[in-house]
Amino acid sequence: MQLAEKKCVACEGGIPPLSRSQAEPLMKELQGWTLSGDTRWISKEFKFADFAGAMKFADAVASIAEAEQHHPDLQISWGKTVVELTTHALKGLSENDFIIAAKVDKIA
Repeated sequence: MQLAEKKCVACEGGIPPLSRSQAEPLMKELQGWTLSGDTRWISKEFKFADFAGAMKFADAVASIAEAEQHHPDLQISWGKTVVELTTHALKGLSENDFIIAAKVDKIA
């Protein structure tokens, strides 16, 4: 099953975050995302013609996050929105981060 078709699973902690060797194959399923050097988060910058476009996109990302109950950090500025994903309960990455990234890519 492709990442965008999966649903996020609630994470309360108690499990280790993904290692680099676990995260790298998932990165190959995404387009243009960056894996941090410490493997704690992934991010991507999306560009728009203006601030209104960036806000409209951020609102769409928020809808995905609410539906999945897994919330990214968003940085919104004129003409761009940066999406950063991590699983705060793990202080690192989980499959949920990649699921949200894949769903965000579908609306970009």
